[in-house]
Amino acid sequence: MADQYAYSGDDKRPTEIPAIRWEEPPEGPVLVLLDQTRLPAEEVELVCTDAPALVEAIRSLAVRGAPLLGIAGAYGVALAAVRGFDVDEAAAALASARPTAVNLAVGVRRAQAAHEAALAKGGDVRQAAAAALAAARQLHREDAEASGRMAEHGLALLDELLPGGGHRILTHCNTGSLVSGGEGTAFAVALAAHRVGRLRRLWVDETRPLLQGARLTAYEAARSGMAYTLLTDNAAGSLFAAGEVDAVLIGADRITADGSVANKVGSYPLAVLARYHRVPFIVVAPVTTVDLDTADGASIEVEQRPGHEVTEVVAPQVPVAGAEAGGGIPVAPLGTQAYNPAFDVTPPELVTAIVTEEGAVSPVTAEALAEVCGRSRRVASG
Repeated sequence: MADQYAYSGDDKRPTEIPAIRWEEPPEGPVLVLLDQTRLPAEEVELVCTDAPALVEAIRSLAVRGAPLLGIAGAYGVALAAVRGFDVDEAAAALASARPTAVNLAVGVRRAQAAHEAALAKGGDVRQAAAAALAAARQLHREDAEASGRMAEHGLALLDELLPGGGHRILTHCNTGSLVSGGEGTAFAVALAAHRVGRLRRLWVDETRPLLQGARLTAYEAARSGMAYTLLTDNAAGSLFAAGEVDAVLIGADRITADGSVANKVGSYPLAVLARYHRVPFIVVAPVTTVDLDTADGASIEVEQRPGHEVTEVVAPQVPVAGAEAGGGIPVAPLGTQAYNPAFDVTPPELVTAIVTEEGAVSPVTAEALAEVCGRSRRVASG
């Protein structure tokens, strides 16, 4: 189980607690996570001492977001190796913790491969564990660097599509530093626009049912001093109709070989609205999110979340009369069935561009995506 340590932030602006970090206290190495389920009410850290604790944190969304899940998966393998647990068993459990986000399995495989390679070369268990940890740390660094390059490419694309600045950007879910080793994916582009004075307004979808936009993106926007406004997901249509959206920027959990994009549920309706209103719909994600082994959107396994996330509202830090602190407040009749997919899939013909650290792909085609992935591999091997 993960131990919890509260970080006191009373009467202070939000602190720069990293979303994930590796620590080595005297009692043994641990992986420390900022518990995203507790934001923005309080900043609480989870300390994971083994892979099962990390799997629990992943499934509960204490740690989330495609790039960060990849980093967490790699560190989880390293944690199992360093602490002497079964590495293959830990890798299997971690890789299957959330099926839609491809980065998780990529990160796990990378650290596992480093561990296996060290053993194959005659290294002992300590050397193999060190190799797994080195692979995780390298992935962490690479993701931070990729975040910066995506921000540059994304801002350049925005300026090309929308000359003159004053960008009004609509975003969905959370794609900032809470999902990345750096400043994020789509949010990092908006932040770059803000820093150079070209962001007029960040429209933040609340992102039902778990409110990652309201709880997390608004939290990051406020911390960064950005001009932002929160809206319910079903208000986006009226915002488009009023001409208040210049571009939509979202992240991705998996991009298939044909350019289909799986992202937080609610992304596909935004793509449809954007197409109707002739607004650019831009996906920002690292190359590690592109899964050339999955042919198309129909081949993506979409994670189904528990129905109580829809039939109940959870406000863990707000005591409510008649409800236990941390419990769900019913908003539907007892026994109501709920449809609760975690993601939806946007077809490539609705995507204006996919921005990666290697540049923007537009129009989105299988050939262009394969070329970007090939370019990334050549850079990595060089």
